[in-house]
Amino acid sequence: MEKVLLAVDGSECSDRAVRWVIDVISAMNRPARLHVVTVQPAITAGGIRSFVGNEAIETYQREEGDKCLASARKALDAAKIAYTPHILLGPIGQSIADFAAQNGCDSVVMGTRGLGGVTGLVLGSVATQVIHAAAVPVTLIK
Repeated sequence: MEKVLLAVDGSECSDRAVRWVIDVISAMNRPARLHVVTVQPAITAGGIRSFVGNEAIETYQREEGDKCLASARKALDAAKIAYTPHILLGPIGQSIADFAAQNGCDSVVMGTRGLGGVTGLVLGSVATQVIHAAAVPVTLIK
């Protein structure tokens, strides 16, 4: 069984990666285990924590993570493809690569550009980070 990590952020490019994974898994003659991952930046700065409690921060991160997962979940549910959703906290590129390694994923699939804005000239900075940090093949969907 192949284990695939699908990194999403709710962007248009991310949604194209979801559709690509749906097409590939639907065409496979063997089962795949799909992990749908989104990463929220860890809020560690002391300033904000002086005014906002841990519970409120955790609720905010979970809500933002759920928003990022929403369109992927809708498409995968409609296609009747089983998956396990995950909301991670930390540096985005490294968190994706670490999750892939720790969970024995065979590959990572993600969009080339996300919601992070114009941060790279040719490729999004998160995609670039994952390419460099991941020990497994990374498929980028434009």
